[in-house]
Amino acid sequence: MNKYIFRQSMILFMAAAVWGVAFVAQSVGMDYVGPFTFIAVRNVVALAVLVPCAMVMDNNRRKKDNQIQIHSKENKKALAIGGICCGICLFAASTLQQFGVKYTTVGKAGFITAMYLVLVPVFGIFLKKKTGFKVWMAVGLASLGLYLLCITSGDFKLQKGDLYMLGCAAVFAVHILVVDYFSPRVDGVKLSCVQTLTNAVLGAVLMLLFEKPRLSEIFAAWLPILYAGALSSGVGYTFQIIGQKGMNPTAASLILSLESVISVLAGWVILHQALTARELAGCVLAFAAIIVVQLPKHKIT
Repeated sequence: MNKYIFRQSMILFMAAAVWGVAFVAQSVGMDYVGPFTFIAVRNVVALAVLVPCAMVMDNNRRKKDNQIQIHSKENKKALAIGGICCGICLFAASTLQQFGVKYTTVGKAGFITAMYLVLVPVFGIFLKKKTGFKVWMAVGLASLGLYLLCITSGDFKLQKGDLYMLGCAAVFAVHILVVDYFSPRVDGVKLSCVQTLTNAVLGAVLMLLFEKPRLSEIFAAWLPILYAGALSSGVGYTFQIIGQKGMNPTAASLILSLESVISVLAGWVILHQALTARELAGCVLAFAAIIVVQLPKHKIT
């Protein structure tokens, strides 16, 4: 059993590593193409990975369950509605994130984005979900951490990139709640496929309206696009599904939240982006908030 948990933990860690490094890919990709072009092409690549995965998993289930067609019509309707809703939320979050990485460092982008883990239970209040003391403690730690991380000039002004990333974190929190509603009703990988398709279509429409994409520029950005699409959206998501099987949800969330730490390391190693002592202190407090909000209820009284 210990070997199994260790294996699952390593799979989840690999997903976090893939997502953390993806901030570098997004930042580098912006040197070649516009944000909507990057989003559109990235999601087309992701579909090329996710669709075969969905087909293989669906065939495996059909072999095990002959009754799979009983609620097919109902599932297809929920899948379409859920996928489109999730896709719209993900597109909004991805757009804010893509603009954000243009104006801030990879490390700050990773940590501010990770604040969705704190915002999810806060937003849950509006859905009449109970919010305990630990959530408000996490909000306090996150607020102080974000102050140190973002307000670096002493004039109490958020930088443009920080505002984009805060908006991204808020929309990601809404996305998590939407996924939480639809995921029990439909197949997870299929939901991801419809979500990704919606994301790709919206990105393509805005790309054609506001940008002038050139094949030469897209080919120049092939590596960051391939990484963000195939690995971050495709492999990362698959690792998450496989790794969470049999794992405690709290433990899984904590491992996946290491994405923010890895983004700092990736920005430092690959792009030579260093954080000041003040910003590092903000990262520590932000990560502490992420940990606190994921602790079991009996840990804090």
